[in-house]
Amino acid sequence: MEDSHPFPPRQQIRALHTESTVTVYQAYDPGLGLPAARDGRFPAAWKRERMTWVKPSFLWMMYRSGWGMKEGQRTVLAVEIRRDGFDWAVEHACLSHYVRDLHGEPGDWKRELKRAPARVQWDPERDLHLRALPYRSLQLGLVGEGSRRYADEWIVGIRDVTPLAHRVHALVRDGQLDAARALLPAERVYPGTVGS
Repeated sequence: MEDSHPFPPRQQIRALHTESTVTVYQAYDPGLGLPAARDGRFPAAWKRERMTWVKPSFLWMMYRSGWGMKEGQRTVLAVEIRRDGFDWAVEHACLSHYVRDLHGEPGDWKRELKRAPARVQWDPERDLHLRALPYRSLQLGLVGEGSRRYADEWIVGIRDVTPLAHRVHALVRDGQLDAARALLPAERVYPGTVGS
């Protein structure tokens, strides 16, 4: 079996992080992604007023972008952001779906969702074959103030990791899973994460 270790808690933030930064992933058309990686910031064409989703899981990004081969997602970016910004977004986030025990009435949740600068969504983590695993990874949606802070204050650096995506995918196709796994970013439990 590819993953023989015990499963982590059902919901847990795992990310490549340092004492001061967290790496999240996004995928864009090369017309937007390549200038972002070159300049270390998003170009003027990047819309700050739109919701943007960031993913700390490299393999979830591979699932979403088809290893960086889906139309409009052919440039995969590793965006290193300040931890205090990431923490702010998580603290100010609302769940993207209604949970009766947490939100009370649906109308209360809808009002909270409309006001929140960030949204949390938990999606199945993926293995090297991009199959769903029985635990989930964070997607963080940023909108309004959250989106503006992300683009204008939190970014420390942006790297184009499309070649890495293609290399890992080629190794998986060739059945070289240990070699593919060795290239993956070292994602570990993010401090303060509470699993459930």
